[in-house]
Amino acid sequence: MSRRQRAEVDAMVRRPRPEGPRSVEELRAGFRAMMAEMIVPAGIRTQTATLGDRPAVLVEPAGTAKAGTILYFHGGSYVVGSPETAMSLTGNLVTKTGFRAFSLDYRLAPEHPFPAAIEDGLSAYRALLDSGEDPSAIAFAGDSAGGGLTAATCLAARGAGLPMPAAIVAFSPGLDMTRTGGSMASKAGIDPFFTREGLEHTGAMYLAGQDPHQPMLSPAIHADLTGFPPILLQAGTNEILLDDSTRMATRAREAGVDVILDVTADVPHVFQAFAGVLDEADEALERAALFLRQHIRTKGTAHTPAS
Repeated sequence: MSRRQRAEVDAMVRRPRPEGPRSVEELRAGFRAMMAEMIVPAGIRTQTATLGDRPAVLVEPAGTAKAGTILYFHGGSYVVGSPETAMSLTGNLVTKTGFRAFSLDYRLAPEHPFPAAIEDGLSAYRALLDSGEDPSAIAFAGDSAGGGLTAATCLAARGAGLPMPAAIVAFSPGLDMTRTGGSMASKAGIDPFFTREGLEHTGAMYLAGQDPHQPMLSPAIHADLTGFPPILLQAGTNEILLDDSTRMATRAREAGVDVILDVTADVPHVFQAFAGVLDEADEALERAALFLRQHIRTKGTAHTPAS
């Protein structure tokens, strides 16, 4: 374990930030600046695309991609972020699996509160299916709020009568908008990113007055996960959202769903974004890539690079 690297990352993310609630514009600018420091791997090519009725970024290996598609949902509390801010994560999954990925630019709150992001996720998945992609060749992946969207989009797809994707990979997912996990208190002050007050500030923008006790808002405690595909949940011990993953894993297991709960010690929220800086990040992404390769089943030909 790389104790020095983990200490350096912890110090980096604890750099002083403006106190008090910030405007949406300030939140978005700050998040863009922070994520611009993450290392995007070489060996990928990107291109703007449309999926459903939303923009997306198609991320491909430099050569010919293997048959199979990752539908990626970026993080950012449903308020900030974009495919570009998640490129270190999406790019690493693409280079480590050989699959292409579509990173969806779903609508953000407060301009577009719940359930806009889920509607966009469902539309994107439907577009992949309509294009001829077999569901066994599609996996959902996402980080933070995007990790929550992987589960919510599965619920929406099942409700719409669509087949389930092959697998779900969720990095530090937000899976409980009621904020009732024990780690909300036990990890307070240990988490270098989040406070309860900060999550409630952005959460209120997404909820827009909706009751958080709904399956699509809090699947870790309220969703029926029967029939879900295999799930990989990765989280760190230094995050207040840790129990979102632990309770989701329990709920999945009780529903007869194959689930792996992968918890790394002394690392922060979405530590996988620090690939190239933190050994644990690279190792976690290797495990995620292995999981995706094991579960994505393809019958068609490989994807040629987009022009």
